[in-house]
Amino acid sequence: MQKKLQNKLGLKFSEDIIDIVQFGSSIQLESEPNDIDIAVIFKSIPLKNQLEESQKIKKQLEKHFSKPIHINSYDFYNLFNEGNFAKESILFYGKSLLSGDYFSKTLGIAPRIHIHYSLEDLEKKDKVRFNYLLNGKKGNYGLLREYGGKLLNPGLIEIKPEHEKIFTEALQKITKNIIVKRVFLQVV
Repeated sequence: MQKKLQNKLGLKFSEDIIDIVQFGSSIQLESEPNDIDIAVIFKSIPLKNQLEESQKIKKQLEKHFSKPIHINSYDFYNLFNEGNFAKESILFYGKSLLSGDYFSKTLGIAPRIHIHYSLEDLEKKDKVRFNYLLNGKKGNYGLLREYGGKLLNPGLIEIKPEHEKIFTEALQKITKNIIVKRVFLQVV
């Protein structure tokens, strides 16, 4: 869904806009979102101007999609406000519609999912199935190669946030012994 938005862009927007960020369920691969969540991040301008500019962006996006567009306006101060319940999703899952990259990279951090797993209680055949799931079998790609994941060490996988659902659902079919952690890595 996110790539579709990027390809159809041609948005006209004010120079007061820092970024336009897609977040929420429409970012997750293999999900069927009910709407498309968009955050418009502004420089410090009056709220009335923010709302007017956001509605212009929304009208442009609505021309391309049948799903409803849910749009929120933030200046940098309000984005990080304690009462903003969307900030975690915007910072961790949000992708810029302008650059195509994670919004958090503008802050010098990149979001990643770390999946810790244990195969201790599994039978040998299930350990083999788990290995094939991650690494592939007979020329077929495994999850790691197909989705750009990394095995950091035995028992720890690192993936991009949009692949969380794919990995967790697949791994839980073999073992319930997984722990998912959301982390930020410093962009170097």
